[in-house]
Amino acid sequence: MTIVDSADELGRRDRKKLETRAALEQAALTLVAERGLAGVTVEDIAEAVDVSSRTFFNYFPSKEDALIGPSPASAAELREKLEAMPADIPVLEALRRMSRAEAERVQERREQWLLRLKVFEQNPSLLPRLVTSGTETERAITDAVARRAGVEPGTSGYPELATAAAMAAFRVAMIRWSAADGLPELADLVDEGFAQLAAGLPNP
Repeated sequence: MTIVDSADELGRRDRKKLETRAALEQAALTLVAERGLAGVTVEDIAEAVDVSSRTFFNYFPSKEDALIGPSPASAAELREKLEAMPADIPVLEALRRMSRAEAERVQERREQWLLRLKVFEQNPSLLPRLVTSGTETERAITDAVARRAGVEPGTSGYPELATAAAMAAFRVAMIRWSAADGLPELADLVDEGFAQLAAGLPNP
């Protein structure tokens, strides 16, 4: 086998893994939306994708993890996006651009994300796990904001507050987007939220 053949084989394996992971996520979301969290087992999810339970656990520690799935971008990716923006861009605008880019990535998988949000709404027991999964992301963004603002985390409170406000704006946009069945563009809703923050949240 040549080096090229080996590279092609590795590429096929990686694609197959990504396809299997995505299929397991989709099966988990679809089944839980239909039956509820308590009515679905790991075995049910694996069977829907025609793989073994052991294969499922190669990708996810639990069915809840399959439901939450990956964030649109990792904590490291978000931090890098902020750090790559020109230093003269104000913090709130940099956070808006970062959030808008994430909204566009979510929009590309509109149906799956709408289904995921529906599952979260129907199964409130998933929310604490969802919050926990966002902790690393919030910490990474806070660190990047602190460097951009030239302050130390935990001193003025500015990096923490700016990050929390940005994440809240994104979360509210997601809620509005889900409630409207994904009809508006998520990125536009994100822009609306940041515009209100930039204006100081005046009374409507």
